[in-house]
Amino acid sequence: MKVARRRFLPLATSAIARPGVSRATIGYPTRPVRMLVGFAAEGAPDIAARLVGQWLSDRLGQQFISRTGRGRRQYRDRGGDRYGPRWLHAVDGGPAKRTTFYQKLRYDFARDMAPVASVSPETYGLEVHPSFPARTVPEFIACAKANPGKLNMASPGYGTGPHMAGELFKIMAGIDVQHVPYRGSSPALTDLMAGQVQLMFSPLSSSIEYVKAGKLRALAVSRDALGGPARYPDGG
Repeated sequence: MKVARRRFLPLATSAIARPGVSRATIGYPTRPVRMLVGFAAEGAPDIAARLVGQWLSDRLGQQFISRTGRGRRQYRDRGGDRYGPRWLHAVDGGPAKRTTFYQKLRYDFARDMAPVASVSPETYGLEVHPSFPARTVPEFIACAKANPGKLNMASPGYGTGPHMAGELFKIMAGIDVQHVPYRGSSPALTDLMAGQVQLMFSPLSSSIEYVKAGKLRALAVSRDALGGPARYPDGG
């Protein structure tokens, strides 16, 4: 029996909500499903996609395979056949945000995407290299004001959550730092740990182990998913 494309995602979410339903009852998908992640491997979206993909594979009896690094092209890629949703898209809020500040995009988020579920509300850490002289947020702001335009802020790319968090912080703190976009959190964190850039608002899911290992220093943690205020671990 063929299932229409638009029916697959409701079926999948129904299976998630009711794990007791047998695979034979669902009967779909009948082939592996690829999950497209528009960021580099090992970043927060990739980690979330792999965890969710394994969860779906265990319950639906088909492989959900994560594919990273496709960038914005993924939002219009339908897979090229009639097998319904051969592709699923794992995205952060970036695609929706970009519709507000780009005049021309290769996709229409409202038309081309059908949101299914919120997977992982993300918390960001304001992180610097351990050798950076500032140990608190006020010290960082003072350092940035003393060196306008000389500090570099990494992000996973234009319009991503970390980029927007950084721009908001710049406005609120009245500082001038240069934005350096990367193709995902992993390469951005690599350069941050190497001291090539000075700061990053990093998703904690992809950077917390580096903080624990002393490879990065977290000056603050952003507002959490429950609406709590920003926290300053070093007393800033």
